[in-house]
Amino acid sequence: MQKTVTTGQILPAAFYDRSVVDVAHDLLGKRLVRVINGQRISGIINETEAYDGEQDQACHAKSGKTARNYVMYGRPGRAYVYFTYGMHWMLNCVCGPEGYPAAVLIRSLIPDEGLDFIACKRQGISQRDWCSGPARLTRALAIGRECNEVDLTGTSGGLFIEESNSITEDRIHRTPRIGIQYAGEPWVNMPWRFVLQEST
Repeated sequence: MQKTVTTGQILPAAFYDRSVVDVAHDLLGKRLVRVINGQRISGIINETEAYDGEQDQACHAKSGKTARNYVMYGRPGRAYVYFTYGMHWMLNCVCGPEGYPAAVLIRSLIPDEGLDFIACKRQGISQRDWCSGPARLTRALAIGRECNEVDLTGTSGGLFIEESNSITEDRIHRTPRIGIQYAGEPWVNMPWRFVLQEST
């Protein structure tokens, strides 16, 4: 008998069908959930980056549609998972209208559920660093190629994002994106990275 996995309110497609910068901001505090063999593994999103269309020289779509980035041109609310540096998977949420390539990179999580599962995936790593980077969080939640194109607005793909506690604006810190010096101005200094500060 298959175990029933309870869920909170999953973010609908309309949430993603907006400006990618607004979505990157609003994803802070939401809960990213991975379901494996009936077990929920999750974390609260606390860092994101927006990548906005072919004009954005830091975006994967800067050279147009390819076999790698085609998911970005699809319907909003899909997962765009790509492989980088020959070793890391990165998780993105496709945003904006279909046909317009924009996505939010999920950069960091605060582990929330399935801590035993995450601990096994991140053996020898301090809990503080389990999900403290885009490659670390995909390893912790076992997110890889099989999650590319998954519909984040439903449960069938075992990967979705739920509502969580509301976040006050004073806890949101906005900065330029990381590691994109190659993109040149004005893209290097676009304030499209959002970080959730710890509550005091």
